[in-house]
Amino acid sequence: MTSTAVQLDVAAYGESLALLVADQVGAFEDVEKYTRRLAGAETNVAIGLARLGLKVGWVSRVGNDSFGRFICKRVAQEGVDVSRVVTDPDFRTAIQLKARAVGGADPAIEYYRKGSAASHLSPADFDEAYFGGARHLHATGIAPALSATTMALAHHALDFMRARGKTISFDPNLRPMLWPSQQVMAQQLNALAFKADWVLPGLSEGKILTGYTEPRDIAAFYLDRGVSLVVVKLGEQGAYYRNAQGEGVVQGVPVKEVVDTVGAGDGFAVGVISGLLEGLTIEQAVLRGNRIGAFAIQVVGDMEGLPTRAELDAAG
Repeated sequence: MTSTAVQLDVAAYGESLALLVADQVGAFEDVEKYTRRLAGAETNVAIGLARLGLKVGWVSRVGNDSFGRFICKRVAQEGVDVSRVVTDPDFRTAIQLKARAVGGADPAIEYYRKGSAASHLSPADFDEAYFGGARHLHATGIAPALSATTMALAHHALDFMRARGKTISFDPNLRPMLWPSQQVMAQQLNALAFKADWVLPGLSEGKILTGYTEPRDIAAFYLDRGVSLVVVKLGEQGAYYRNAQGEGVVQGVPVKEVVDTVGAGDGFAVGVISGLLEGLTIEQAVLRGNRIGAFAIQVVGDMEGLPTRAELDAAG
């Protein structure tokens, strides 16, 4: 696919889901009311970057249904370009249920995404002029897990951007239920991660993907294979970073109450990516990632807590 170039700071692709969040604590079968929201790691990051003033484009497929129209409308309202999102006449938009979390615990989640419109993304959906007009590509390990064609798109996108000297960030975002085995998941996602400049795993994800338990060794695993920077998320302890020039730990940002942990990693990615694209030092970018991750976990919803530039600046 080719078209007229659009100048972007960041391009992303992947699946967004209609998110139904329980209005009360309890098992899904006992909850009577849900609030409709938006879910999807790539759109969370796209929205977070757009709120900071970056020009962002998101590529996907949605069904010709009310949920698909809701997703496109909601993402566009955040200032993200959705001009390359395709409405698929044959397949439906994915749905996700999320329980109301208690005491800072990870909420229960159920997915209804098999055979979704976005799972039919393929290299045919890759607009070279559109992606070529972006400075940076953000990719996750979720989209390539959906189908053989989405995996092909992931490799095509990373190869294209890498060949043109664009920077690439990769967040593994492990979803074991989408893979036939943990071994296959690690092998396939590492093949993608090796093509990225900045790899952003959580500590538990890094252990699964590399077999190492220490952040320094996890980082070395990727640095030895051509990655420029690895940042390992350590939860409330902050994050560890390492590149060829050095390493360090940036302390976490304490919060009074953890409301919803989902989306914290996406908020962290927003901070790191925006910071590095704006020329901050690695330590400054990681600190911003910690700060935005802290914003994200203090409200219900996957992306509702992501700050605007004014809110971020006001928080110091």
